[in-house]
Amino acid sequence: MTAEPVVGESVAPTAPTAPVVRDRPVQAVGRRKEAVVRVRLLPGTGAFTLNGKTLEQYFPNKVHQQLIRDPLVTAERAESYDVVGLLSGGGTSGQAGALRLAIARALVELDADDRPTLKKAGFLTRDAREKERKKYGLKKARKAPQYSKR
Repeated sequence: MTAEPVVGESVAPTAPTAPVVRDRPVQAVGRRKEAVVRVRLLPGTGAFTLNGKTLEQYFPNKVHQQLIRDPLVTAERAESYDVVGLLSGGGTSGQAGALRLAIARALVELDADDRPTLKKAGFLTRDAREKERKKYGLKKARKAPQYSKR
């Protein structure tokens, strides 16, 4: 008789693998509202290039700069990688949120040991809030026309 695998039997887990050495940049995508961001992480000094501009030029708002740097600071890799990003669609806040998600996803792809830290900080959760659609009979999504009693 041949040995057939039993349906309820689990396969023995394999030993954890060492971090993969990348011969090419790590790429990731982040989305928020209407914004889509494609990011590449390259070994470097911590420089940001976003659509050909520096972080300070593209996002003059300090709050957005802090938001974007958070995943790198949390994973203690702020000076280890250069970030090259292609940003499209949406506004500045949406693009900043999408960039943060993309950077966090790229860091996890580089080193899976960072995943629990980034997950606990909320950097790997996609913000699902979208603009609510306008309904007929209303002026906006929820704003009703002024009510006239007579």
